[in-house]
Amino acid sequence: MAPQKNPKKNNGRITASFTTGAIALVFLIIGYQVALFIHRAAVTRLVANRDNPDTVYVYVEPDAAENGAVTKGRQPSVLPIRGSISSEGRIVRKESAHSQEAVKVREKASPRKVESFRFNPNTVSVEDLQRLGFSEKQALSIDNYRQKGGRFRRPSDFARSYVVADSVFARLEKFIDIPRIDINTADSTALLALPGIGPFFAGKVVQYRSQLGGYSCPEQLMEIWHFDEEKYEALRDLISCSAAPAFALWALPEAELSRHPHITRAEARGIVLFREHHRPEECTLEALRTAGILSDEHFRQLSLCRIAPFE
Repeated sequence: MAPQKNPKKNNGRITASFTTGAIALVFLIIGYQVALFIHRAAVTRLVANRDNPDTVYVYVEPDAAENGAVTKGRQPSVLPIRGSISSEGRIVRKESAHSQEAVKVREKASPRKVESFRFNPNTVSVEDLQRLGFSEKQALSIDNYRQKGGRFRRPSDFARSYVVADSVFARLEKFIDIPRIDINTADSTALLALPGIGPFFAGKVVQYRSQLGGYSCPEQLMEIWHFDEEKYEALRDLISCSAAPAFALWALPEAELSRHPHITRAEARGIVLFREHHRPEECTLEALRTAGILSDEHFRQLSLCRIAPFE
């Protein structure tokens, strides 16, 4: 009968191989971690010395360096340091202290002066955003949001931008100046920027403005069909209402009075008769209602309008 293999020896050989491999793997990991630590420590030391460099080096793309150019369609990464440094896939080139690239490095390393001034986040330039304290990357991010159709309706919208830190917003909040939309001059395109206003309501706002001869107060928007109080409250802090021409209630002929959305043909006839038989001081909206010429609803709506005095 053939001799059987000793399982203990086989197990021993397997355990030894596994142990050797595990030890090798541990040393490999430790070596990688040590190399990574040394690299990070070196970079940290170099960056700490960047404010007052006595030697300037510039990172240049390899193909750009071969062609004798500093850039290849864009600015190179630059870093002021006191010694040489290697970078994967890049070449480090020493520059004279007075060279153009050395000047760029010093400018980049210099602390930026932060300013505070009034600005509209929807129109402020990228350069002015940097003056306000944003980095170039942050300023470009804000501009990219606007280029894609984004809009800051309120200062709180600007605060919610992920590149605007709470401390920065606290400093700039009182300088944010977002003009309100004037409902007496804005066209339908401008009105689309308001929350809850689509093409339908934008057109209705312009149409009703024409019928009224101009809005006398923002609350008149709620006279538009289906423009309820909830919709109005969502945008009341975003709109303004410039002075509209006064409605010549006591001077217009009957036909023109009847074109007003709050005056029926019968009411227009009654207004003309009333003003012909009463003194100017007696001609008031309240007197028209008391005389039964105006309905309570039209009296309330006309009370919101600017009425030219009886002359």
